[in-house]
Amino acid sequence: MVFDDFKNKESIVVVFTGDGKGKTSASLGLMIRALGNDFRVLFVQFIKDWGVGEHKFINKISKIYDEQLVFYQSGAGFYNAGDLSSRSGDAEHLEKAKNAYQIAFEGASSGKYDLVICDEINNAAKEGLISFKDLEKLIKNKHVKTNLCLTGRYFPSNLVKHADIVTDMTKIKHHYDDKYLANKGIDY
Repeated sequence: MVFDDFKNKESIVVVFTGDGKGKTSASLGLMIRALGNDFRVLFVQFIKDWGVGEHKFINKISKIYDEQLVFYQSGAGFYNAGDLSSRSGDAEHLEKAKNAYQIAFEGASSGKYDLVICDEINNAAKEGLISFKDLEKLIKNKHVKTNLCLTGRYFPSNLVKHADIVTDMTKIKHHYDDKYLANKGIDY
């Protein structure tokens, strides 16, 4: 293949969505690749508030990538997820999502970061913790040189046109459907 007709974009919007496993894992791989290329990375995590493996990992490597990596975790747990829902009230969920969105928006629009990852932001929008208009505003107002990664189920189809890469993680089979709990180190 001849690449003479190809050109580079200054930055892109990447979306990992769908009901399958691997959205956060893919964004962590993107973070690793970016850090390996000396990018400044802001990783903002919506929803998750329990001790998942990525929190521990990011906290450990933050010491190594002191100036390059900023991690902001703001979640009150699952929201409207039946038995999995956290015991936090609506006000706490809304406040934490609003704070995470503000950090993400400021980071993405400032030009300070080469990559901003908003993990589980699509779920936060679907659950009404932020609006779909907020999601669109984040995409449209990102700095021209800032790459943006959005993860979580339910990315709205009307926003696909604003993304450069959209990957739908489709579940074929998951042991949770057979009433097995998530496995530490694999699922969280």
